[in-house]
Amino acid sequence: MEFRPCIDIHNGKVKQIVGGSLKDGAGAAQAEQMRCGPGQRGYGQTPAGASAESIAQENFVSEQDAAYFAEFYKKDGLRGGHVIMLNPPGTLDYEATKTQALHALTQYPGGLQIGGGITPENAGAFLEAGASHVIVTSYVFKDGRIYYENLRRLSDTVGRKRLVLDVSCRWRDGAYYIVTDRWQKFTNEQVSLKLLDALADFADEFLIHAADVEGRASGIETGLVQLLGDWDGCPVTYAGGVGSFADLEELKKYGKNRLHVTVGSALDLFGGTMAYQEVLEFCRG
Repeated sequence: MEFRPCIDIHNGKVKQIVGGSLKDGAGAAQAEQMRCGPGQRGYGQTPAGASAESIAQENFVSEQDAAYFAEFYKKDGLRGGHVIMLNPPGTLDYEATKTQALHALTQYPGGLQIGGGITPENAGAFLEAGASHVIVTSYVFKDGRIYYENLRRLSDTVGRKRLVLDVSCRWRDGAYYIVTDRWQKFTNEQVSLKLLDALADFADEFLIHAADVEGRASGIETGLVQLLGDWDGCPVTYAGGVGSFADLEELKKYGKNRLHVTVGSALDLFGGTMAYQEVLEFCRG
């Protein structure tokens, strides 16, 4: 089991947010109005430090920039970490977020993957900037479905060996289903060994988020981990709910030591209680 670090960037800042809390555009304005209420100060406005187009429930906001974390991970020889741009292209803070992401890639060329608004048109620029892989999400998983035609196009454009699929899923009716659109829309695609086999034809790795527990440090989704542990395909990084070393023990056990892991909000680098160096030692042990 490898530790895969993360650098999540939102509104130009490195952050850890609660999964499913991110709102953009009209959704952000509506969420803020519900928070304040008519007639209250801040009604129709965004929280301090957030743009009018994107807000999120924050667990941690770093004083350090993305390049700092890239250098930090480079020093420890960690590869395969993911840089995620949480502002969609065209929104108010996307350029600030993109600038931070590019600084990270420049600081650690070949050591980091990048995701967030990746398309065939912009993927090459991020690879040239130093990304080892591009991570695809909304270009393929959106509107409650999988766009296989888009997946094929992106895989053909960058090459299967440089593409990572970000597969986010939630529990419903006794199974895990892929979810899209900020994890709000369920597809009809049940996560199964057969589905993983099909998707693996197009990608070098999977980044799989357990969306129900993402950012909550409340324990892993053991059912999902068991399913992934039964699959003997391309590398899989599990993300979601890790909050203790007992969770890492369960991940190693139920995942049959086949899964890599990312730890976000629970890590002391991001204000949590799990010591970074101890997590590295555990994963390398």
